[in-house]
Amino acid sequence: MRKFTSTIVAGAFAATALTGFAVAQDNPMVGGAPMYADKNIVENAVNSADHTTLVAAVQAAGLVETLSGEGPFTVFAPTNDAFAALPAGTVDELLKPENKDQLTKVLTCHVVAADAMSDAIGKMISDDGGTHAVETVGGCTLQAKMDGEAITLTDETGGVATVTIADVDQSNGVIHVIDKVLLPAS
Repeated sequence: MRKFTSTIVAGAFAATALTGFAVAQDNPMVGGAPMYADKNIVENAVNSADHTTLVAAVQAAGLVETLSGEGPFTVFAPTNDAFAALPAGTVDELLKPENKDQLTKVLTCHVVAADAMSDAIGKMISDDGGTHAVETVGGCTLQAKMDGEAITLTDETGGVATVTIADVDQSNGVIHVIDKVLLPAS
């Protein structure tokens, strides 16, 4: 009986592992880690080696519970290199507790209250004559455009980010990896 139970448990574990593998196969790898469509934005982001600064910022801003919630959310996720390109000391200043409101504003300017895959964004850009205004949950307005096959986002300061990895499906939305931190107008 014990061998039979072990076989059942092993079979169930293998089926679960294969199901997780199949779900991850549909998504691109991000930061060297598989992204699982059955996990939420935070559960996946913490595994990306390219998003450790973003994860630390989300934690410092107290947004983990929100971005783990039901959504749907579209998150334009800047890489560590994008944060490193900010003026020296900017990230350290933003992560200080006394700057939590400013950090929250910056982060929520990367989040849209919708599940917008790249095809849908591209169609909105086309339907709007080449530029589509994107309203974020932080109150920022981004301008989405196409640069060849890539989607670009212009922030309120004129900074332009390019989507480098699109359509990372999540249980509560989608992540699009970007190469620049989007900033709100002062």
